[in-house]
Amino acid sequence: MRILLLGATGFIGRELFTALEARGHRVVAAVRRGSRPPPFATGPAIECDLERDLDPDAWAPRLADIDAVVNCAGILQARRGESSRAIHALAPAALFAACERCGVKRVVLISAISADPRAGTEYAASKLAGEQALRATALDWVVLRPSLVHASGAYGGTAFFRALAALPGIVPVPGTGNQAFQPIHVRDLCEVVALAVEGERLVRRTIDPVGPDRVALRDLLADYRRWLGFAPARIVPIPRPLVAIAARLGDAIGGPLNSTSLAQLEHGNTGDYYRFVDATGIRAIGWRDALARHPCHVQDRWHARLYFVRPLLRATLAALWIASGFLGLASLDVWGARIGAALGAGAGIGRALLAVASCADLLIAALVLAGWRARAMGAVQAAVVIGYTIAGTLGWPGLWADPLGPLLKNLPILAAIAALAAIGEER
Repeated sequence: MRILLLGATGFIGRELFTALEARGHRVVAAVRRGSRPPPFATGPAIECDLERDLDPDAWAPRLADIDAVVNCAGILQARRGESSRAIHALAPAALFAACERCGVKRVVLISAISADPRAGTEYAASKLAGEQALRATALDWVVLRPSLVHASGAYGGTAFFRALAALPGIVPVPGTGNQAFQPIHVRDLCEVVALAVEGERLVRRTIDPVGPDRVALRDLLADYRRWLGFAPARIVPIPRPLVAIAARLGDAIGGPLNSTSLAQLEHGNTGDYYRFVDATGIRAIGWRDALARHPCHVQDRWHARLYFVRPLLRATLAALWIASGFLGLASLDVWGARIGAALGAGAGIGRALLAVASCADLLIAALVLAGWRARAMGAVQAAVVIGYTIAGTLGWPGLWADPLGPLLKNLPILAAIAALAAIGEER
C-alpha cells in the first residue's frame, strides 16, 4: 500500500515509518515545511502546515495514488503562534474530507488515552475534536488512543522522566508520585497501526493500546534509574503548589513540564489491557520486560544527564551576552575612547563600534534564549567571541596576562558554545 504518514519525523512517526516500510508498504512522509524527511526515505517527503492547511483543497493534491493515511502529528501545548485546535482538529478534519472526496478509504488517527474533556486542557479537547471529526465521516476509520509510548530512544515526556531519574541523589515526583500509566512499547504500537491499516478487524473502532502493567510514576522513575545503571535514590515528593509554579514557568519558557502536562498527568493514562488484547490479538510486552530487553548504553546516560544541562547552558550563555551588551552600552564614553585610541580614530568612532557590538550581543542573547537554530547560533557566537578575542589581543595584548583572565575565559566560553550547538536541537 501507499501510505501518507503525518508526523513522520516525530518520536512515534519515525518508528512507524520504518515499521510500515519493513512490511513492504511505500510510506510517503508528510513533514513540516523546512523539515528533513526520515533518513533512508525512498521517496520525497510532502511538506504540510497543519496550522494553515485547513481546507480540503489543500490536501487533495497530496492524496494522489494514496491508499491509506496515518496521522500521528500532535503537540502537547501550543507555543506562541501555534494552535492546538488547528493541528489536532481543523487541519485533520480538512484532510478527512479530502480523503472522502479522493477515494482514500482507510484513515488511522493516533490520539491519546487522556483525550478526555474531564482533563480540562486544550490538548484533550482538541484531540477529542479530531477524533469526533474522523468518526463523523464515512471512511474506514480507526482511532488509536495509546497510553505512554516508550522506546529505546526518548523524546518529550519519556526524555523528561529519564532526566528526573538521573538526578544526583534524589528523584523528585509531583505530589505522592502515584500518577498511573500503562506504558506500551512503540514496537507494539506499530503492530497495532499495521493491523489497522492492513486488515478489517479494527475498522470503525476506537482502541486504547496499553501495556499489561499499571505503573505509578514514582516506580516508573525508579525503574528508569535502575535501567540507566545509577544507584537507588530517595524519592522526594514535591508539594502540588510548587509543581504548579514550576508548570507556570514552563508555560512561559517552554519545556515538557507545563500546565497541560501536569493536568494530563493528574488525569491519568490507564486503560483496559485485556480489552485491548481481545480487540487486536496483540499481547504487548510488559514495562520492565521491555527495559530488560533493550539495555541502556552510555549515550542513554549522557542524554539523561545532559537533559537539564542544555537549558542551563542556554540560560548562562544568554546571561553572558545580556551582561556584555548592557555593560558595553553603559560604558560607551570610557571604552569608546579607548577603542578609538587603539584604532587611531576618534572617540566617536569607538563609541559607534561599541554601541553596534553591544546591540549585536543583545540580539544574540534573544536568539539564544529563543532556541533559534542551535547550530547556526553556535557558529555566530563562536565567530563573535573569536572576533572579540582577536580584537582584544591586538588592542590590549596584556589582557592575556591579567590575573582575572578576561581573554583566557573565552576558551571555556567557546567550549560551552560548542556544547550547546551540539545538543541544542530537540529533533
